[in-house]
Amino acid sequence: MRLLVFAVLSAALMVVDARLSVLQPLRSQLGLIVEPVYWLGRLPVTLWDGATQELSSRSELAAENEKLKAESLMLQRRLQKLAALTEQNVRLRELLNSSALVDDDVLATELIGIDPNPFTHRILIDKGSKDGVLLGQPVLDARGLMGQVVEVMPYTSRVLLLTDTTHSIPVQVNRNGLRAIASGTGNPERLELRHVADTADVKEGDLLLSSGLGQRFPAGYPVAVVTEVIHDSGQPFAIVRAMPTANLNRSRYMLLVFTDPRSPEQRASDSAEAQEAADRQAREQAAGASPATLAAPAAASDAPVTSPTTAAEPRQ
Repeated sequence: MRLLVFAVLSAALMVVDARLSVLQPLRSQLGLIVEPVYWLGRLPVTLWDGATQELSSRSELAAENEKLKAESLMLQRRLQKLAALTEQNVRLRELLNSSALVDDDVLATELIGIDPNPFTHRILIDKGSKDGVLLGQPVLDARGLMGQVVEVMPYTSRVLLLTDTTHSIPVQVNRNGLRAIASGTGNPERLELRHVADTADVKEGDLLLSSGLGQRFPAGYPVAVVTEVIHDSGQPFAIVRAMPTANLNRSRYMLLVFTDPRSPEQRASDSAEAQEAADRQAREQAAGASPATLAAPAAASDAPVTSPTTAAEPRQ
């Protein structure tokens, strides 16, 4: 009887947690209790790595190695935007009315856990609200976007991967700018483009980039590469499958992206105001310097040429 009562109670809690958000604060607080469990689970690996590093090299070498890994990851992240900037640099400058693109701030993080549920694609990272992590924050690795933060706890966070069946992201084809929606399929190596017209210009090998239209993911980051396009004359939409560029089931080190919260219109307006203020300041400086610079040549040209003796005499 007790087993039956606990089973019914567990089922009721799972239904309430799946359909309502009343238990979200409780789960966030329970993260503090579960944190020692994760710490104890990582303790053997941590002790083994520490002993190996102590025997093989000095602690300075280990710190330098971690620093170089983080720098390499950030440099690879910057290289991801080169393809998009090459194709769209002029167009983005015109749309944003800006002379340069603002780079995003990032925070390095590490994978510490994987959701054991085979029907959900979620991972656990070692950064939480104490580190400034925000709900919905984008996560990427050295190759492309991985997903977004869906639950934030004090010292850890859960990330929903792109391939989860409940996840979708607006993308665009880098070759021609065609916009579409990439949805997860439950397969860690496959995404599908929803409602793509059968006559749309999509080819195998096309690179899909985040379009930024959802105001959640930054624009210009690689998402997937088209691997298969199936056209059916009897169907209005084509079947388009793509493979994520990120190593969703292999990456251990990732980056949390802190995007600019302003909208494109706000960024364009702020850029225009800053340019106008700079032009106004330049005109004021030029206006303040022009009387002095003009007075000297005028005085030099109007002064009479006199000899040393007459120059010393007072004027009448």
